[in-house]
Amino acid sequence: MKIILREDVESMGQAGETVNVKAGFARNYLIPQNLAYPATRSFSRIFDEEKKLKDNRNARASVLAEQLAAKLGNLSLETSVKVGDEDKVFGAVTAADISTLLADKGYKIDKRDILLEEPLKALGIYNVPVKIAANIKAEVKVWVIKE
Repeated sequence: MKIILREDVESMGQAGETVNVKAGFARNYLIPQNLAYPATRSFSRIFDEEKKLKDNRNARASVLAEQLAAKLGNLSLETSVKVGDEDKVFGAVTAADISTLLADKGYKIDKRDILLEEPLKALGIYNVPVKIAANIKAEVKVWVIKE
């Protein structure tokens, strides 16, 4: 049975490709899971319309993500930490802490989108990368100061 893939299916193909599969696999899995359409003209037109809508949605989301990245690039966060002798920091500033600081400024960024290689364990100024979208990143300046 010939089908049009709606989404990328591993070991089968990319979205939009017409592939030949067993009828049972198409009827019982691919079509009910909304991974494919039967390969007919009407479903081909439906897929084209869905693709246009998805592309428009992605373009709008990309513009919004770039605007957010520009705002975050100008943002400077300040956190105070307890220090001991010789300015040794007790604990560390983690991605969760930075996420909380961003939330206080009105930006809802998940801690998993803050790309810290390791927690900040010293006083100073750091440029912390933040993932906004799949291919859009911004850098937030974080000041770690004495309490």
